[in-house]
Amino acid sequence: MTANERSTDVLLTFSYVTLALPYMYRAVDTGLRSINVKTLTEAAEILGAGWATILFRVILPNVRVAILSGAFLTFAIVIGEFTMASLLNRPAFGPYLQLIGANRAYEPSALAIIAFVVTWACMGLIQIFGRGKTIKAAH
Repeated sequence: MTANERSTDVLLTFSYVTLALPYMYRAVDTGLRSINVKTLTEAAEILGAGWATILFRVILPNVRVAILSGAFLTFAIVIGEFTMASLLNRPAFGPYLQLIGANRAYEPSALAIIAFVVTWACMGLIQIFGRGKTIKAAH
């Protein structure tokens, strides 16, 4: 891989980050607003938890679904993005789908169905990994 191709890949990565950042921010912001971070942090500090423990054992488990949702939105944007990859002449799903659609009859619909299946699989993974550990009540 030449230096020009690497710099083009870096430019494409930065453009994807720029496109996806507002969606990821909004998803994580909504997740953080749904919990009372200040109260949880103060309670953990009173119990003697350090900042790493507070972050990884208190805050992140409560916003796991929001982070997964933001990651799914980012994935959907990158899969569906056509303009930057086409302008930079880099291999991506959007330009490939357009190229196949211009030359063949049935393959584009098969690729679109595969993309839908991958999207639904990602939503299923969010449902599976978004659930927390269930705590059984003691009787």
